[in-house]
Amino acid sequence: MKLGVIADDFTGASDIALTLSEGGMRAAQFVGVPDRPAAAEIDAGIVGLKSRTSPVGDAIDMSLMACDWLLEQGCEQIVFKVCSTFDSTDEGNIGPVAAALASRLGETSVLVCPAFPENGRTVYEGHLFVKDKLLSESGMQNHPLTPMNDPDLRRVLERQTDWPVGHVPIATVWAGADAIASLASIVGKAMLIADAIRNEDLIEIGLAAKSRKLIVGGSGVALGLPENFGVRNHDVRWTGHAGKAVVLSGSCSAATRGQVEAYRSHAPSRELSVADIIEKRLSLQELVEWVLQQETPPLVYSSADPEAVAATQRQFGKTESSESVERLFSNLAAALSQSGVSRIVVAGGETSGAVVSGLQAETLEIGPPIAPGVPALKVSGRGLALALKSGNFGGPDFFSEALSVLEGHA
Repeated sequence: MKLGVIADDFTGASDIALTLSEGGMRAAQFVGVPDRPAAAEIDAGIVGLKSRTSPVGDAIDMSLMACDWLLEQGCEQIVFKVCSTFDSTDEGNIGPVAAALASRLGETSVLVCPAFPENGRTVYEGHLFVKDKLLSESGMQNHPLTPMNDPDLRRVLERQTDWPVGHVPIATVWAGADAIASLASIVGKAMLIADAIRNEDLIEIGLAAKSRKLIVGGSGVALGLPENFGVRNHDVRWTGHAGKAVVLSGSCSAATRGQVEAYRSHAPSRELSVADIIEKRLSLQELVEWVLQQETPPLVYSSADPEAVAATQRQFGKTESSESVERLFSNLAAALSQSGVSRIVVAGGETSGAVVSGLQAETLEIGPPIAPGVPALKVSGRGLALALKSGNFGGPDFFSEALSVLEGHA
């Protein structure tokens, strides 16, 4: 294994796995830290964790365990994969985990760039934009767990860590990989927010990181990494699965809510209420039977608007509200898989983590792209195909498109 990735959620893990796979690397996604060595033919190992919203100490411990395992597999460089909207709080977890990884790896200068231009995420003058809006005006300020109210990533990191935080301006990025590497080598101990507004910028940042032991960013930062290891892009072979399917949506993003409305206009749907879940008015067995009875793949969702989410959190508490929904999706996915469902489309990072944990999947094989940043996946050794989508990814018809690709119509 040449390159190791530690992703702070499962959708992010599949996102960067797709980038590396399309770049020519033989990539495998692992659910949590494996307890055995990886296959020898793997170039890039991506360890997906559910650490984005964990307590800081837990996130650091999980990430260091993943780092140690990847180093044992021979990895020469580690990528800490974070969300392209830099989802975190003032306490972490991006800054503390990045600092802990840098210490473990003996790295003093860390390039940081969450940009993903293909999905409208760009960084300019250290500020993160979502399409034409600052991060703090993009809808991410309403995220139920990690509301993003500051678009200046330098300030965000400064609140999370005692490391100095610097900046690689776009002029330096446009001067090329050598200029970026030169700046990173002379600043001393620092985390450096790198500007990027085009894929070409991310490729130069990746090339500049060739000698770095750690790089932090979204999946876009991996565009230039395969070339550092002497590999080129290739086509991905894919054979899908027919049979029963379901769509599970726990994301409350504006994009996902639009996808929910588009899909439920022509497919059976069931909305889950947090109150019904917490007060045990919902039967898991009845829900499983309802899904299996549908001829068209049905939608089960809890993707409420920000006002409804806020009201629920005031009534039941933020932690209990989110964890109750995750537990249900986890149990539902496990029961459906055991009942013969062979395709599961999931919307939302936390929901995806719950589903993958419920399925007790260990290794995910990377298939073709469904949408930018979202690959088709197979659970190794099982007749089960998955799509794990971050909340804001995909177009209006993503659910239908994902079901088609998972069936083999790539």
